Amino acid sequence: MPCPHLDEALRCRLFGLPERPAVCGSLQPSQEMCGDSREQAMRWISELEQATR
Repeated sequence: MPCPHLDEALRCRLFGLPERPAVCGSLQPSQEMCGDSREQAMRWISELEQATR
């Protein structure tokens, strides 16, 4: 499930605002996280979500 604060283009509506959760600002992209495509990035984040339930 995508973040509820994303717009139709999957961009953060809270970027730069004080309401943006600290975890979002602390999560820095890396090659491991992003891979070479959006599909790889989504697979990584999905695995992270499952591991932290």
